[in-house]
Amino acid sequence: MHGHPGNATGAVLVGLDFGEAGYAEGLEEIQQLAASAGVVARAVIGGRRARPDPALFAGKGKVGEVAGVVAATRATLAIFNHDLSPVQERNLECELGCRVIDRTGLILDIFAQRARSHEGKLQVELAQLEHLAPRLVRGWTHLERQKGGIGLRGPGETQLETDRRLLGKRVKLLKEKLAAVRSQREVRRRARSRSNLMAVSLVGYTNTGKSTLFNRLTRAGVYAADQLFATLDTTTRRVHAASGARVVLSDTVGFIRRLPHTLVAAFRATLEETIHADLLLHVVDASSADRAAQIAAVNQVLAEIGAESIPQVLVMNKIDLTQLPARAERDEYGRIARVWTSAASGEGMEFVRLALEEHAAAAVPFLKFKDPAAA
Repeated sequence: MHGHPGNATGAVLVGLDFGEAGYAEGLEEIQQLAASAGVVARAVIGGRRARPDPALFAGKGKVGEVAGVVAATRATLAIFNHDLSPVQERNLECELGCRVIDRTGLILDIFAQRARSHEGKLQVELAQLEHLAPRLVRGWTHLERQKGGIGLRGPGETQLETDRRLLGKRVKLLKEKLAAVRSQREVRRRARSRSNLMAVSLVGYTNTGKSTLFNRLTRAGVYAADQLFATLDTTTRRVHAASGARVVLSDTVGFIRRLPHTLVAAFRATLEETIHADLLLHVVDASSADRAAQIAAVNQVLAEIGAESIPQVLVMNKIDLTQLPARAERDEYGRIARVWTSAASGEGMEFVRLALEEHAAAAVPFLKFKDPAAA
């Protein structure tokens, strides 16, 4: 594995503009990701390019500039806000004289630091191994090319095959364990279904205040912090509704632009809470100038996991950082479609609860009756 960049004394961050929308926001985001991983950003280097260079991604001139800054700042790590191929990563390490990781590697490192539950650790390890696999193979290609020779007649290829086999066995074991977790979740879901509980999932871009909102609604005391990916492990709690509606709420991992496919695949067991939800509370940072792009990024991941058709209520959070008033907006059918609130201050939370009550009543009319177990 790549190790933890949080152990490094400093890093140079690199983000190139290929003419796509959201470049400035992407540079800001990679700095937030680095800080979340415990990395000290010594410099941020940008630049424009028509297309990635096959060998070095950034091209010879830009790599020379990065190498100069790495040397001048004594950085021990270079982080690229892009996905690098194993060949590009290895070539860049040779040119820069320091360790190089890409955006996916950085996000995986943050996940490895934050995972607390047994399930979360299994998911992160699976994602790390699948990210590592092509890099491990590439690392042995110099021995494969030797085709024998003094001291290299066979052992190189044998070691490569051994590593491939060991890695493959570990991946298979992790997938089997996660399949067992998925089965346990399915049993719990069926039990909830028989109890006529409405399942609601909090989804949204990372650091939009989902866990703070979860704590407001459930009094659960879930860890919440002003950092990216503060929550990895799904937590489910009962919501105490004034009408007696039977609602369970799940807090899930935050999404991000270009969320690595290895993470989406590894966290599928967790994300199934979202796939099987009756309602999604899509939490948005109302104070962010980039909120439209963040909403689109979340909806893209929801479509990827098959949850795009589940009803949503947009929760425009953090109005305490804006001049916006607390309110609820209804769609053409009279249903609450958007709520403006602050989970931190509590302002507007009555509208969030009203949205839950109305959706619960519409989904299962008899949910309005008092739960005998709660009496």
